[in-house]
Amino acid sequence: MSEKRNLKEVVQYWIEKANDSLSAAEDELKAGRFSFTVNRIYYACFYIVSAVLLQRKLKFTKHSGVRIAFHQHLVKTGQVTREQGQLYDELFEARLRGDYIELVHFEKEQIEEWLKQVSEFVKAVRALIK
Repeated sequence: MSEKRNLKEVVQYWIEKANDSLSAAEDELKAGRFSFTVNRIYYACFYIVSAVLLQRKLKFTKHSGVRIAFHQHLVKTGQVTREQGQLYDELFEARLRGDYIELVHFEKEQIEEWLKQVSEFVKAVRALIK
């Protein structure tokens, strides 16, 4: 298998993971599991950003590396909006709180708004993949 074909398959894999995470977030929200919803919302962003960075032959082993590269290669260059950069940062922090800090609660209205924004985020970042 050629390196180009393999790269394309892996990029497609991350796109599918982003879509699966959005679907899972909707299911978790319906079930009232807000912390898990936030986790899946964040991962939808993480996976789609990972896909676009990987297509550009940028690969990272840590979430913080993906976050930094996202800002450096996509936000600062104007390929995504500053607001989308802020959304990624907000979800990065929310996911950490929800996964690692005890007694953290999220409001349903906030999560619904994030889910709506992330659906648009995934579409916008996906459009950057050639």
